[in-house]
Amino acid sequence: MRIVLITPYGAEQRGGNWHTAARWTAFLRDAGYEVEVSTEWNGAPADLMIALHARRSFKSILAFAELYPSRPLIVVLTGTDLYRDIHTDADAQTSLGLAHRLVVLQGRGVDELKPEHAAKTRVIYQSAPEIPHQQLFGGPFRVLVVGHLREEKDPFRAALASAYLPEHSRTQVMHLGRALSEEMAQTARLAESRLPRYHWLGEQAHDAVMEQFARADLLVVSSVMEGGANVICEALAAGVPVIASAVPGNIGMLGDDYPGYYPLEDERRLAQLISKAEHDPEFYAELVRQCRNRRALMTPQREASSVRQLVGEFEMGVGKTV
Repeated sequence: MRIVLITPYGAEQRGGNWHTAARWTAFLRDAGYEVEVSTEWNGAPADLMIALHARRSFKSILAFAELYPSRPLIVVLTGTDLYRDIHTDADAQTSLGLAHRLVVLQGRGVDELKPEHAAKTRVIYQSAPEIPHQQLFGGPFRVLVVGHLREEKDPFRAALASAYLPEHSRTQVMHLGRALSEEMAQTARLAESRLPRYHWLGEQAHDAVMEQFARADLLVVSSVMEGGANVICEALAAGVPVIASAVPGNIGMLGDDYPGYYPLEDERRLAQLISKAEHDPEFYAELVRQCRNRRALMTPQREASSVRQLVGEFEMGVGKTV
C-alpha cells in the first residue's frame, strides 16, 4: 500500500506536527508500507492519505478526495483544529466531512466533535522513547518550558510565575523554543533581563532538548490550546512530572484527577504549584506517580500499534464507514 502523509510544517520547523509525521512514517515503513511525506500533495498516485491539520492541509485533503473519492482519507486533528478552526473555519469543517477517519491525540479531543464526526474518530496518544534521567543533588530546581514562542502557548506564564516564588526558592526556569516573531523575541529578552530566574535558551536541536529533560525536575505546559502535547510525552518518558494549564488538551493527556493543573493565565497559582513541587516531597511524589501511570498510554510500542491498526482497518476492507 502506498501512503502519502501530509504535514503542514517541514523538518526545518521542528514543531510537534513534524515530529508526529516522522514517528508515524517510521512506524508504517517498519510495517512494510511505502510512505511519502510532503507539506503538500503533488498528485502522485496513492492508496491512502494521512493529513495532519484539517485547515492547513485542506488543499491536499480536497484534491485527494476529488481525485480518489473512494480511497481512505485520514485527518489528524491538532490543537488549533479542535479548539478553534473546526468551530469557525469553512475549510477545516469541510475536511471533517471529507475524512473517512479522524484522529485526535488525547482523550478529551472527541468532546469537541459533532456526533457524526465523533463516530468515525480514533484516539491515538503520541509517544516518546525512554529518556534516562540524571538525578542531580544540591543544584537548582530545574523547571522546563519547551515550545516555540507563540500566542497559543501563553509562552511567558512561567516567566511571570517566577516573580512570585519565595525568596529561598532554588527554581530556575529554562525556556527552549524559537520566537516566531520579533515581538516575541523582544519580550523574551526583556523577561530575561528583569526576571533573574528565567532563562530563554532559544531554539535547540532535539538531542539538546532531550538532554534538558534528562536533568529537569519539572515541566510547565502553559498552553491556551493543545491537541496533545509532544512535550508531555517526552517529560513522562524522562520521569519528569508536569504542571499544566487546565485546558482540555492537557487534561486529556494527564487525566481528570491529576493534581498539577492551574487556572489558565494564572501565574500566581502556577507559582504556588511550582513552589509546592519544589518544597513538598509528598506532592512531588504524587505528581511523579500519576505521570508514571499515564506513561503507559504514551509508549512508542502502543502508538505504533495504534497507527498500524488505523491503516489496517482499510487495508483489511473494513471500509470507509464505521
